[in-house]
Amino acid sequence: MAREGSALLVIDMLEDFVRPGAPLEVPQTRKILPAIARRVARTRREGGLVVYVCDSHMKNDPEFARMGWPPHAVAGTKGAAVISEIAPEPGDVVVEKKTYSGFYRTTLQTVLRRHGIRSVSLSGCVTHICILYTAADAAMRGYDVTVDESLVAGLDRRTHRFALDQMKNVLGVRVVRPRTGRGHSHRGHS
Repeated sequence: MAREGSALLVIDMLEDFVRPGAPLEVPQTRKILPAIARRVARTRREGGLVVYVCDSHMKNDPEFARMGWPPHAVAGTKGAAVISEIAPEPGDVVVEKKTYSGFYRTTLQTVLRRHGIRSVSLSGCVTHICILYTAADAAMRGYDVTVDESLVAGLDRRTHRFALDQMKNVLGVRVVRPRTGRGHSHRGHS
């Protein structure tokens, strides 16, 4: 539900996460892609801000060695590009990040403040990593945070559910669960 003062954050919907055979392929991203494309279009149409929050790593990023991730989303490579189906358009904003949270040492907070944003909806991948840590930082900064399950992808059902439960029950994120008809939300308690 885009409106003035709200933003849709599209997190890590990059070639290196979405495409079959990609270095950090998250197959579920291809299932949520049509819903994200619809939400991006609706957000733009309703005057909300679309912010792409994207991994942009150095070639020998310490995160690769520390966490055992294969090199991915290396700045300047095709793998670091937002997938063409939902590519940024004029008026959208791209924020590069080096780690899990979209807020950690990035321009995201400045972008949101400059646009008067108080409410953020998160979409993309991976639910228990970049979605969870961005949601945590957003909630701790006082943003009204929503995560629609139809717009986020996990690596497996267990970690996906864990992250959604943490966001709802620990962070107070509004988690929208669409499989019960049109969807209803669950608001966590702090």
